[in-house]
Amino acid sequence: MPGNARLFQQSITQELDIIKNRVRNLIGGAHWGEEGRFKEAVLKNILRQFLPKNLSVGTGFILKANGQNDEENVLSSQLDIIVYDNTLPVLFSEGDFIITTLTNVRAIIEVKSRITHNTFRQVVEQFDNSISHFIPAINRPNRKKLFAGIFAFEFDGNLESENIDNALYASRRIINHISLGSNYFIRHWKQRDRPRLTRAVVCDNDFYNVYDLDNLSFSYFISNLIDITSGGLNDRYWFSFPIEGTKEVDRVRTICLD
Repeated sequence: MPGNARLFQQSITQELDIIKNRVRNLIGGAHWGEEGRFKEAVLKNILRQFLPKNLSVGTGFILKANGQNDEENVLSSQLDIIVYDNTLPVLFSEGDFIITTLTNVRAIIEVKSRITHNTFRQVVEQFDNSISHFIPAINRPNRKKLFAGIFAFEFDGNLESENIDNALYASRRIINHISLGSNYFIRHWKQRDRPRLTRAVVCDNDFYNVYDLDNLSFSYFISNLIDITSGGLNDRYWFSFPIEGTKEVDRVRTICLD
């Protein structure tokens, strides 16, 4: 096979690592809020390089109409990244800021500069709460799968902490992809997906798998985003997910859900 898909995917992680440090090197710890917004912009720009032209990347709000008047509508909190189908109209747009309904939303991403095992539960709870009103619509059988992810540029702490387990137990299970720094990756699986995995999972219900991907967490997060929002790209699976034997060989553990 020509080229090296793994090195290409690792270069995405390396690129994000290099860019994230540039502002920090200039401002130190002076303006962490501004650094956070800069990192959102960095991830948006990377996503735009890989997503198809019918998908745009923005920030803003999702509005859900519950009735016939404004008082019955529900507005999300401001979301860091919204990937949406630009062939359908939005309610409002100015630059990359949008307000739209769920119809054209394909992905929602929360971006964090840093997560520790002690702050993990708080991040999961906040993200859950920001989209909780949309869960019934997202889970409709006739809807396309929505990518709901947390992307942390850095992770500090114990990957096997009970805080992580308890946060995922208590979550609404809508978060399906989590990147914790350049190495660690967590993915939600439906129980019906167990036969797809190359290593057996013994869970009676849905579950989260935790992986140590050796500098591939960022690229696997992005590759899953592209695959889900594009409806599945099986002919390039070898390129998007280049771990020989699939990432299940790098599974650290499984968190079974009730």
